[in-house]
Amino acid sequence: QVQLVESGGGLVQAGGSLRLSCAASGRTFSSATMGWFRQAPGKEREFVAAISWSGRSTYYTDSVEGRFRISRDNAKNTVYLQMNSLKPEDTAVYYCAAGDWVQFRVATMRKDLEVWGQGTLVTVSS
Repeated sequence: QVQLVESGGGLVQAGGSLRLSCAASGRTFSSATMGWFRQAPGKEREFVAAISWSGRSTYYTDSVEGRFRISRDNAKNTVYLQMNSLKPEDTAVYYCAAGDWVQFRVATMRKDLEVWGQGTLVTVSS
């Protein structure tokens, strides 16, 4: 089983950048697809990005495509989310998750993800 701890959230002005990190413990990290979700106040949790176990495949929701970049370092058991050109609508609690590629790629299967971090708050001011 993988345990996840996010960090790197904070307050940033619109147009700025932040890099989130998700540190994982557990022997299965390098074989797990990793991803990021976010939940804005009063809204449902939404998918942001995912990366395959090898790092060769990535997938993004349309609203962050071209602005965010997901990456991973299996030697450090860490996955990253580089967020550029931030907008006020990116304000949310960002969560890291671990699972299978299909659980991230297929919207109806995301509810089956069982391994989550505690979240880190990102606030983008206008």
